[in-house]
Amino acid sequence: MLHFFIYWYHAPMEKLFDDSPQHPGEYLKEKLSERRWTYQELAAITGKSSRSISEIARCRSGVSAEMARAFGAAFGNSAEEWLKWDYLYRLSAATNDVSPVEDMARLYSLAPVRDMQRRGWIDERAPVESELRRFFGVESLESDPIFPVALRAPSPLTSLNPAERAWCFRARKLAGALVVQQFRRSRIKSAIEDLRILAAFPKEAADVPKVMSEYGFRFLVVEPLPGCKIDGAAFWIDDASPVIAVSVRFDRNDSFWFTVMHELMHVKNQDAISVDTDLVGIDQETVPVLVEDNIEARANKGAANALIPHRELESFIRRVGPLYSKQRIIQFSHRIKIHPAIVVGHLQKRKEIGYHANREMFAKIRSTITETALTDGWGRTVEIQL
Repeated sequence: MLHFFIYWYHAPMEKLFDDSPQHPGEYLKEKLSERRWTYQELAAITGKSSRSISEIARCRSGVSAEMARAFGAAFGNSAEEWLKWDYLYRLSAATNDVSPVEDMARLYSLAPVRDMQRRGWIDERAPVESELRRFFGVESLESDPIFPVALRAPSPLTSLNPAERAWCFRARKLAGALVVQQFRRSRIKSAIEDLRILAAFPKEAADVPKVMSEYGFRFLVVEPLPGCKIDGAAFWIDDASPVIAVSVRFDRNDSFWFTVMHELMHVKNQDAISVDTDLVGIDQETVPVLVEDNIEARANKGAANALIPHRELESFIRRVGPLYSKQRIIQFSHRIKIHPAIVVGHLQKRKEIGYHANREMFAKIRSTITETALTDGWGRTVEIQL
């Protein structure tokens, strides 16, 4: 007990209140003092050089894994303990400022920086922070960028991942460059009817941008970034400027037309913003399960009815189901003037047929629509000063 108080008395006062990790050499000197060993004696015990031991004891050298094992065997503790002391001391002694790393990590968590640079959305030669502020149209990136929409309060889009959020902002920026006719809410029904006529033949999709423009809709196509599962979005630049953006990530005409009609229904119902993920199609043979709120359910119902009137589909199911032959599907599609793929898509959605049935009826549509619509992606770069 007397020895303890003498040690405490002679300990430097700053050490009594210093919680920072010690160099492992300090522990080594304590262990040597407890056993009254010299550096030379420890060298003889461990088979290590006395100079190496002296360098550690004088806090001039760290503890290697091999030396840690030797010290552990000599003093009866573990090698892990010696390596922990060494690691903690080196970590505490590091003086480099990591705040720039934290700041950059924050930026990369907000947006898929490298993918955006590859697509030309931001300049890879400029500072990342300034480019992201420009892209998102904000003065600070301390909080997640808020997506600006008309009609209601701004939406934070909290349910979207960084790639999906970036896609939305890109679509909004590009939409602002489009010149369209004046939008009139009273003409939405006519717009839906005229667009529905185009759904009968895949090549007619080339006229979608023109029809959209004539009715005052800003329509565009943006290729999704990796990790982005958006099919389409509807939002407003101002009270008289609705935007419909699609990704065409599934190159099928049934998916395209259901997405287009779904987003039109959001505009018709004056929904401030809708960003629809996994709306249509099959991803890696997994049937999407949508969590639908009232707004999405209403848009789904309206889109389905706009393409194939509900009463017509119900009548067809009663008369033909469950034996939906290719011939009967084609006959029905001809009668209601719609492409057979859209009939197949409706039957799949209703679970009347499996998601792998009649897939030969689907038609590719991406190349057709991207030839006439303002398109960002698939090798196309939009040369617009944003």
